[in-house]
Amino acid sequence: MVGAGPGDPGLLTIKGKHVIENADALVYDYLAAEPIVALAPPDCERIYVGKKAGAHTLEQDDINALLVRLAREGKRVVRLKGGDPFVFGRGGEEAQELHAAGIEFEIVPGVTSGVAAPAYAGIPVTHRDHNAAVTFVTGHEDVKKQLSTLDWSKLAAPNHTLVLYMAMGNLAAIAVELMRNGLAASTPIAIVREGTKPTQHTLVASLGTIGDELQRAPVAPPAIAVVGDVVRLREELRWFDRLPLFGKRVLVTRMASGSLEFAARLWEAGAEPILAPLIRIVPPEDPREIRRAVADAGAFSWIVFSSRNGVDAFWSELRARGRDARALGGTKIAAIGPKTAQTLAERGIVADFIPSRYVGESVAEGLLARTEADERILLFRAQEARDALPDMLRGGGRSVEVVVAYRAVRNEVPDLAGRVANSDVLTFTSAGIVRSFVAQLADPVAAARGKIVACIGPVTADAAKAAGLDVSVVAEEFTTEGLARALIAAPILR
Repeated sequence: MVGAGPGDPGLLTIKGKHVIENADALVYDYLAAEPIVALAPPDCERIYVGKKAGAHTLEQDDINALLVRLAREGKRVVRLKGGDPFVFGRGGEEAQELHAAGIEFEIVPGVTSGVAAPAYAGIPVTHRDHNAAVTFVTGHEDVKKQLSTLDWSKLAAPNHTLVLYMAMGNLAAIAVELMRNGLAASTPIAIVREGTKPTQHTLVASLGTIGDELQRAPVAPPAIAVVGDVVRLREELRWFDRLPLFGKRVLVTRMASGSLEFAARLWEAGAEPILAPLIRIVPPEDPREIRRAVADAGAFSWIVFSSRNGVDAFWSELRARGRDARALGGTKIAAIGPKTAQTLAERGIVADFIPSRYVGESVAEGLLARTEADERILLFRAQEARDALPDMLRGGGRSVEVVVAYRAVRNEVPDLAGRVANSDVLTFTSAGIVRSFVAQLADPVAAARGKIVACIGPVTADAAKAAGLDVSVVAEEFTTEGLARALIAAPILR
């Protein structure tokens, strides 16, 4: 049973990440962020059991039975719950059901929204100059009922912070009850909706005015309410809603395995990534080329890797032969960019050459300066790659063998039109991704109208423009980190 935290996937614990990555079945809630769900293995059975007010995918008894059934099938089951499993959730009840069924379980605590949402709004729930205690309370209980389990006379204490979960339906009545029991009408209260997410919104009022504020502009759950003097610190300590991309929704179209790092960078800048992997990587149609090239790898002067996927394909074949980096002997290695070089370094290989601009033309120029005529060069690349690199090398008298290491094929994205419509920014990191985008939409130009289109470099930008898209942002450094920096710096996104 894993706490997913309140929304920002970066708040998932290291242990939570580990167990999700090794799950056979993932049973997850409404508040579990999409990038966290994406950590599960490709063959993991994903089952959504989210609950919203008045709309339950499954009733609690059915969820309990589902967990028991999956466990009895011998699967490693992760029950992924928003926030912390044991803080104002049904985690304790679910654990009791597992115990009664004789099923072993483990609890992985999560960051609870009662602490995280105020922190992201710049409100510390404790501060030595403002309060001596903090109490976490469910606001779901009707304050007018006869047998209330909450003693409002004790909760309405000065120099005390009150954090209310699930209180939106009763908050106006709770404010009246707190004032009736002694708290001043001027006591500040903050409501933090969608805490830790780029859609976060914070309303600050007082106990005396909050009822009118909510009548004028109701706040829908999920939201946390904070009552107490610490709310006054927000103007000094607010930080999250001042991030450069705060509130922007960014469509991330990279393949699933390469999107999480980029998505995490967007989260750090305050944006909400919307994952829509438009391509996937598959083996070449004829694997014999790879086998021959890897078997003869030591005979080449240089091997050029144009992506991390090429490195992965090469090393997979090398290991299948029971060999390692020693098979390269004195062969020199070129990497098209720092991420490809990093993937090589993870396998014990330091790239001999990385161009200053991460495109085929710059690789060719650098290799022509570093080699002699008739030297043999092996190029490991995608089937769809441009021919600029091998053509320039051959034009310079070099002997080039091009090997198709993998294919980037179209990946069908469910409700792509809806994901595009919900995005403010569309990002593209290859021409192939642009082609997949165009192929999956009835009218891609209309779908992109009014959106900010951002591309990883000029080659991708040219493909987008050729498709009729209006490109606003082009990264100067042709990496996802460079694309993130370009978005952060773009005046159009301010």
